[in-house]
Amino acid sequence: MDKINHALIMAAGRGTRMAPLTNVIPKPMAPLWGSTLIANGIKKLIPQIANVHITVGYKGAELAKHVIELGVHSVFSTEGKGNSWWIFNTLMSKLDEPVLVLTSDNVTDLKIDSLLAEYKRLNNPACMVVPVLPIPGLVGDYIHHENNHVIKLDRNNPAESYCSGIQIINPSKINKLMDPAEDFGEVWSRLIEQQELFCSSVFPEKWFTIDTIEQLTLMNNSKA
Repeated sequence: MDKINHALIMAAGRGTRMAPLTNVIPKPMAPLWGSTLIANGIKKLIPQIANVHITVGYKGAELAKHVIELGVHSVFSTEGKGNSWWIFNTLMSKLDEPVLVLTSDNVTDLKIDSLLAEYKRLNNPACMVVPVLPIPGLVGDYIHHENNHVIKLDRNNPAESYCSGIQIINPSKINKLMDPAEDFGEVWSRLIEQQELFCSSVFPEKWFTIDTIEQLTLMNNSKA
């Protein structure tokens, strides 16, 4: 595998922490740099990855129309489902190759070729989470690992890095290792039990996540 052919952006959440804005529009359509939060991510992926997929839920029809106009390959409705439901219950489940997974609230710059090289170095695992350095004010699951082998994810026990919401997974491998799970926390726990969860030594060049109106305002006031 010389390149990653599929990416999926999870964009189904309600975004309650960004109310009242998200009472009107889905969080991924929050205004960012003259466009939208999710458009920023899609525009970075499309030149590099042939097939970009999106999960939608809250205000899904509106969001689906928006991302289709941006040129995504497919949209999966996961309304009422957990964030990992799509791995087991859509056509993605059959993919026996790396899939880059992001969340719609990530504002990031990725060296995708470097991440793929790291994934291959780790022997193409079922899942490789991409860590970031902790940022004050942003909550994350701390990654405890030994030589890239994740042994624990813990929100309360600090470590040098934590999960960014970015990962590379092989859906087919995950389906072979476990029964369907609704939540990525459960997926990761089961993979840790089977010693199949790894973390990258390659970090994003830039990373921030937008969960509140204040963070959105801060990002809009910074340079793209």
